[in-house]
Amino acid sequence: MLLCYVMMEELPGAFGTSASLALRLGQTVFSSASLLFMCLDVGFYSYTAFCYLVTVMGLVIPWSITLLVIDAYSVFIQYLPIHRRLIMIILFGDMVLSYLSLAAACSTASIAELLLEAGGSHCPPKLCGRYQLSAAMAFLSWFLSSASCLFNFWLYPSL
Repeated sequence: MLLCYVMMEELPGAFGTSASLALRLGQTVFSSASLLFMCLDVGFYSYTAFCYLVTVMGLVIPWSITLLVIDAYSVFIQYLPIHRRLIMIILFGDMVLSYLSLAAACSTASIAELLLEAGGSHCPPKLCGRYQLSAAMAFLSWFLSSASCLFNFWLYPSL
């Protein structure tokens, strides 16, 4: 187990490091902000892409919070047994949620832009701006999620 801990410290951003803690904190903040900006108005349910973003961010938030707590425990206690199966589950979860959040962010951004181009009859500019801001937060959450997935992918062969 000591070997796994030493290898983990050599790879910043891998599970159980302080960089991973920062990535998870950023994921939680950006996905929560995306969900908040989308849900400030009740009219988001009229469009499937907006409902999809709310659903995906609703999945990303508990995943990120759970791994944030585990990373915080690992960083502050300085001991976390690393197993291949655990890293594989985290890798798979990050990969799936990364793809889903990228798809949700892209669809939300495109629909918000389409509604803005159609004029104010479908979506007032202030409301569409909020939807665009929600999509931007989802893109930032995706970026951090994909970075975490990549770092754990690099960690996996060394276990």
